[in-house]
Amino acid sequence: MLDAQTIATVKSTLPAVAATGPALTAYFYDRMFTHNPELKDVFNMSNQRNGDQRQALFDAICAYGANLENLAALLPAVERIAQKHTSFSIKPEQYQIVGKHLLATIDEMLNPGPEVLDAWAKAYGVLANVFIQREEEIYHENEEKQGGWRGTRPFRISAIQQQSEVIKSFTLTPVDGKPVADFNPGQYLGVHVQDSDFANHEIRQYSLTHAPNGQDYRIAVKHEQLGTVSGWLHAKAKVGDVVNLTAPAGDFFLQVEPTTPVTLISAGVGLTPMLAMLHALAKQRHQTPVSWLHAAENGARHAFADEVAQTGAQLPHFSSYVWYSNPQDEDAGRFSAQGTMNLAAVAAELAETRRHYYLCGPVSFMQFVARQLLDAGVPNQHIHYEVFGPHKVV
Repeated sequence: MLDAQTIATVKSTLPAVAATGPALTAYFYDRMFTHNPELKDVFNMSNQRNGDQRQALFDAICAYGANLENLAALLPAVERIAQKHTSFSIKPEQYQIVGKHLLATIDEMLNPGPEVLDAWAKAYGVLANVFIQREEEIYHENEEKQGGWRGTRPFRISAIQQQSEVIKSFTLTPVDGKPVADFNPGQYLGVHVQDSDFANHEIRQYSLTHAPNGQDYRIAVKHEQLGTVSGWLHAKAKVGDVVNLTAPAGDFFLQVEPTTPVTLISAGVGLTPMLAMLHALAKQRHQTPVSWLHAAENGARHAFADEVAQTGAQLPHFSSYVWYSNPQDEDAGRFSAQGTMNLAAVAAELAETRRHYYLCGPVSFMQFVARQLLDAGVPNQHIHYEVFGPHKVV
């Protein structure tokens, strides 16, 4: 634990840190990648270019500094980040590199003096140890599961299927022919890819899209316009190619009682974790109502429509409502409403006080939907969401 003097010293510098804005983390990343370029093989450089990772780290530093006396308040964020770190196979020694460059950044940008730097070093050391210990627990848990493993494991692409104009699904089968570990519906895989066209080793997280079967995994990937890995998967990957996977991870997953009504809400490729949840609910023959709410541009961009209908038909109380923002003539009969997702269409469901809501899609979409849920009186603790990429508060 941190002593009172260290806490006071760190807190006294928070206004100066906050005043730098993400310029602090931009400097930090530039410094770290200059001195330790091997870490470009770990970090998503696309998120560096668009600034998302820099903003996320800056927000995390400010949150940590503000909660030094109440680290319990940070546990949800620690769990989310630790889960993500295991998909990157982060090692304890990498925390030393990050810490060195973080302290050097504070020193070079703010010149606060040795007392402040010592305080930040202690604070960082405590937080790093929290992450190292939790990540080791996750690695160990994954390793001990039936079909589990530590680090990366080679998987062969055994099937590729076009699910919409921009989304393909990939079935991944272990090269060693042994079983694979179960997962919680909503979790993701860390996909490690190396290609001669890549400047760096690339790692991405993709949600699992079916119920556990002990034999293989299936992910679905949207072809992003400038996406390095999604571009490779859509344009170059073929059946028989091998990629390396880390074990399923993630703190966003379905966790409800059999008597709890569930609404699964998504837009675009955000339906991928919802699809795994729907399969899990169908497999359990969930007895209380399950609703599927999805938004897409049009039928050509609407993935897994038939699979959702077939899976939902296995549930005793299932309903589906689909919004198309730009329907085409051939889409007649395929959607419920045109425009953005207006939850007034399912107002009766919002009155069910026990219902839980799971959201995934673009951040702006989730913010729009979450505001409608909260305005309708849905308790905040009944709303669960996943952000693809660096975390943002919805």
